[in-house]
Amino acid sequence: MSRPLGYLSVALSVACAFGYLVVQRIRVDALLPGVGPGVTLFLADALALAAIGFATYGSYRLVLVAFDRHTPDKRRQHDARNVFRLTFGVAGTIAVLGVITQQWVGLLFSLGVVGFAVTFALQQPLFSLIGWLYIMVKRPYQVGDRVEIEDSKGDVVEVSFLVTTLWEINGGLVSSNQPSGRIITLPNSVVLSSHVMNYTREDFPFVWNELSIQVAYETDFEFATERMRTVADEYIGDEMAARIGRYRKRLSETPVELEVQDRPSVNVVQQESWVEFRLRYLVHPRRGQRVRNELYKRILDAFNEEPERVKFPVSRNR
Repeated sequence: MSRPLGYLSVALSVACAFGYLVVQRIRVDALLPGVGPGVTLFLADALALAAIGFATYGSYRLVLVAFDRHTPDKRRQHDARNVFRLTFGVAGTIAVLGVITQQWVGLLFSLGVVGFAVTFALQQPLFSLIGWLYIMVKRPYQVGDRVEIEDSKGDVVEVSFLVTTLWEINGGLVSSNQPSGRIITLPNSVVLSSHVMNYTREDFPFVWNELSIQVAYETDFEFATERMRTVADEYIGDEMAARIGRYRKRLSETPVELEVQDRPSVNVVQQESWVEFRLRYLVHPRRGQRVRNELYKRILDAFNEEPERVKFPVSRNR
């Protein structure tokens, strides 16, 4: 639908431009007695404005369709839509004002003066627009990413010129990284002064998670830790190993030196009256809670099969 609409708009633009030339040439006021010269000027300006409007809209539609055809990525399509809308909108507005004022040089100078005044009068919207440009260039996040900005966490569903819209995760209604159903709107200016945590960045959309299980000091630590690793490896080991290659490649591009495990690992933390086993593994943030639930169930089942070797704290019911 967008392409036919774009072609139709361009065709109407050409027709209006042709009408403008005809009106300017034949002079309507000369053909119709009693009609003042203002009618010719009015018709010419109206046709010129219509030609600009149709040309701007039609060009925007055709360029957007061509870009979407060659770029199937919905994130890039969303960003390109905003960039094209701003570019064609500004160009069309300047052209319309030029036709109305008939003073192109004076118009450009006036726009500079007005822009200087707007800088002081509309500081927050201007900062948000600058924030949008920063988001487009530096890519701290984009549509589809799961982010945390200030006290807000959610999935980015839209990045407009002034605001970013999130589908909230967690919040005051739910927990465990579940959607709350609420919509959060943030001014784009927050990226210029706040921390932005991106959980699903395009080049590496995974995070490290930990699952903690408390056991008594009477537990066979070597057996328990090995059993946890085995259970986790059977469930997500191969999947994790495939992702570690991407993680190491990303690390190699930085001066950071880290030892990265290919498979799930277990760390032991001593507490006052129990010992805590922390299973560490790599997972996609949107699967984090589901994977955690399944791992917890499988590990508890494995421990319960060996009640003499795995003991839980006295206050914990088995």
